[in-house]
Amino acid sequence: MQYDLIIIGGGPIGIVCGIEAKKAGLHYLIIEKGVLINSLYHFPANMTFFSTSILLEIGGVPFISHTDKPTRTEALEYYRRVAQSWNLNIHLFEKVIQVNALEKAFQVHTDKALYETSHVVIATGFYDQVMPLNIKGEELAKVSHYYHDAHPYFKKKVAIIGAGNSGCDAALECWQKGAEVTMIVRGSDLKETIKYWIRPNIENRIKEGSIHAYFDASVLEIKENTLRFIQHDKTIEIENDFVLALTGYQPDYTLLEQVGIKFQDDAYRTPIYNENTLETNIPGVYLAGVVLGGMKTNKWFIETTRDNGEKIIHHIKSKK
Repeated sequence: MQYDLIIIGGGPIGIVCGIEAKKAGLHYLIIEKGVLINSLYHFPANMTFFSTSILLEIGGVPFISHTDKPTRTEALEYYRRVAQSWNLNIHLFEKVIQVNALEKAFQVHTDKALYETSHVVIATGFYDQVMPLNIKGEELAKVSHYYHDAHPYFKKKVAIIGAGNSGCDAALECWQKGAEVTMIVRGSDLKETIKYWIRPNIENRIKEGSIHAYFDASVLEIKENTLRFIQHDKTIEIENDFVLALTGYQPDYTLLEQVGIKFQDDAYRTPIYNENTLETNIPGVYLAGVVLGGMKTNKWFIETTRDNGEKIIHHIKSKK
């Protein structure tokens, strides 16, 4: 199956690239390993976006929400509507295993088929790849790297590892829904990037003791009924029913490295690409969306990468 372009990743920016490819008359395919907008689907059920609906619009399809900042449910409905409006060529629940360079094309191997394409766009984001704790007990069923809903934690002892927006959101919601919440924070304070409307609430809950917090602490081991960590050279073990390890996420470096993409630095592992065309060090392979930032996961968002598809397709057309 020969294509002009294969887009790996069916998130908002993968959809943008598909729309631009269709407008340009290219023979294209979007391949997504999970559901449409897989990352957003795994966001917390009651999540509200920081961006306004206007800034999340793509493909010329209006995004109308009940409030200024849309919810996860509204976003899922919107992007389904965009995909339907443009009748995009998308394969869902198909995972890309490998991309091999041929003389003048690429072979894309998935768990279902083999494709050949002149160009490849990698728009895999970072939310699907967790930052592991690499500690004993992380594999237990009580441990999750994603937070979806507070209901299962009613009347349970929940330890939340991490103090970013995800950790603070989960801590507040679980406490409000009747959980006994303990936060384990590696740093000496909550992260500076906490949303301004969340920070006072979480700080006050910690100050009054409604939510327990251990700062300058690192988890050593997770057990079936307890959690062991160290704080100021002192080992502490607390009773625990569930662990939410909300320690952050990272790009799919396995795929990037397999393709042969190189990186600008070691600290943030930022991929090398042309800022004007988004083409990587591999001619014909492009990056789009938040994967551009490497480990700088707070630098790129939907609203700041909506032009990626236009840049990439313009460069592909210029080569033709």
